[in-house]
Amino acid sequence: MKTKRELKEQYKQKKFRMGVFRIRNTENEKIFIGSSTDLVSIWNRLRFQLNNGLCSNAGLQADWSRSGEEKFVYEILSEIKEEERITDYKGETEQLEKMFIEELQPFGARGYNIEKRSG
Repeated sequence: MKTKRELKEQYKQKKFRMGVFRIRNTENEKIFIGSSTDLVSIWNRLRFQLNNGLCSNAGLQADWSRSGEEKFVYEILSEIKEEERITDYKGETEQLEKMFIEELQPFGARGYNIEKRSG
């Protein structure tokens, strides 16, 4: 049996898949773009929220509730590999997410992201 300290150290050494993901509705091709420092956990959390009507994204939640999980696909668009020179992985994933959002424009009829207004 491992001690609490050993388990904590083992967790710190664990490598997570980090990067940008897309949730795509296969019925209407609308997409949601997001990022995470743990691409496996974020999908589990989002699926739980969506399956239980708890997702804060009203459009995504409405389509998920109407069409069901089987009409949605989770796709990893880009991964960030762990490197010694990078210390702010959350910042790196958020920057990459902004680039994908700018490129794919997942707003309105094209997607579930909320367009941020400047000003």
